[in-house]
Amino acid sequence: MGVLLALAFLVPLGVSLGDRAREEAIADAARRSALVTGALAVSTDPEVVRRAVEASGDDPDTRPVVHGLDGASTVGRADAATLDRARAEGRSLLVDVDGGVLRLDPVVRGDRTAVVEVFVPAGALSEGGGSRWLLLAGVAVALVGAAVVVVDRIAARAVEATRGLVRAALAVGDGDLGVRVEPSGPRELAEAGYAFNRMAERFVAARTDERELVADLSHRLRTPLTVLRLDAEALESDDTSVGSFSEAELDRRRGIRRIRQAIVTLEGEIDVLIKTTRKAVATEAGPAMCDVSEVVRDRMVFWAALAGDQNRPHRVTGAQLRIPAPVPRAELAAALDAVIGNVFRYTPQGTAFEVAVSRRDGYVAIRIDDAGPGIANPDRALRRGTSDQGSTGLGLDIAKRVALQANGSVSIDRARLGGASVVMLLADPEATPRQVSRFGLVGRMAREAREQKGGGRRWPRQRPTDG
Repeated sequence: MGVLLALAFLVPLGVSLGDRAREEAIADAARRSALVTGALAVSTDPEVVRRAVEASGDDPDTRPVVHGLDGASTVGRADAATLDRARAEGRSLLVDVDGGVLRLDPVVRGDRTAVVEVFVPAGALSEGGGSRWLLLAGVAVALVGAAVVVVDRIAARAVEATRGLVRAALAVGDGDLGVRVEPSGPRELAEAGYAFNRMAERFVAARTDERELVADLSHRLRTPLTVLRLDAEALESDDTSVGSFSEAELDRRRGIRRIRQAIVTLEGEIDVLIKTTRKAVATEAGPAMCDVSEVVRDRMVFWAALAGDQNRPHRVTGAQLRIPAPVPRAELAAALDAVIGNVFRYTPQGTAFEVAVSRRDGYVAIRIDDAGPGIANPDRALRRGTSDQGSTGLGLDIAKRVALQANGSVSIDRARLGGASVVMLLADPEATPRQVSRFGLVGRMAREAREQKGGGRRWPRQRPTDG
């Protein structure tokens, strides 16, 4: 704006003024008018305009007068017709009046046009003013140089911001959903940067929700599948290698075998689906928390109903108060289902079991006891992929993985009920672990580590390896 005003003043002066004295006087008038027109270009506040008028000179007779602006002085020498002409032509005018020359500069402000009037006395038209002309030219050159620098910097910021958006968009296209941009540059590009970040965050949330849904649906399938597996195991033998059977009996036994094999296959597929989706969700969403007591109560609603069908005495202790643990809720539920499901799978109907939750010494303990025959080889039961009954070994492996995720462990001991006692230790996020007696929870975990290094501890158990 200042560059355009300076050029608009200099070009008419250089063309229209004939002699040097008149040129210098009009140039001085242009300078004083430029102070006011520049102020009007920024603000129409009467106080701002007044200060600009006062700064233009000490002589009240030659100070600029602003016409057509509310609150500004309009006592000048130009008549209404001359002012209308200046507004209509929209350019600077020089008008001869009694005692000198008037310079009129129209300034458009919205739907109104103000006119700045500067009076040049006749005596000033003959005085020297070369230094003022040089000053005005210097101001114009400085404005042009400043404009070039400002435009160059703005363009550089715009280019850099655009390149940042392009790099981020390419990264998202390549699968990196964690990339974000630092909004910068002109307002439009900065808004585009904020919009890009919101889009990326919503995309991550949508994909996480989708994977959570897949994992939750898979986890829900595991519960009725457990019932189906128990019912299938209650069927008669599917062995066709010993004895002689009729064609109908052979078909029936082969059908039972196919049902059992299909259930095992389906269990394996569900385990893989749950582990895959949970791993992806944990990687993107980061650490999660859950209430252990709430998870235990929720899962025991199902297992208590199944225990009633099999006449299994059972009880839950210590799950009344909130006990936090640094694991996702669905992960802990899957681990509980795996361990409790093993009780139903490897102990006779009518065998009692107990689920207990406790919290001390910097750890949360989840204990599942049963009154069955026990586990003959605890180390092998905790070793992934091995089983005396041909199962996948994913039962206790799931519990062990969840415990390790919470900086804990899984151990197998002799239960108070006489059978096996599976204990999951999870780090308590609200307490600092400390060294305690070797007979405490931490002591149990330490004994387990020492036993694993020295060959392990053996209990004389009869229960087959857990799956």
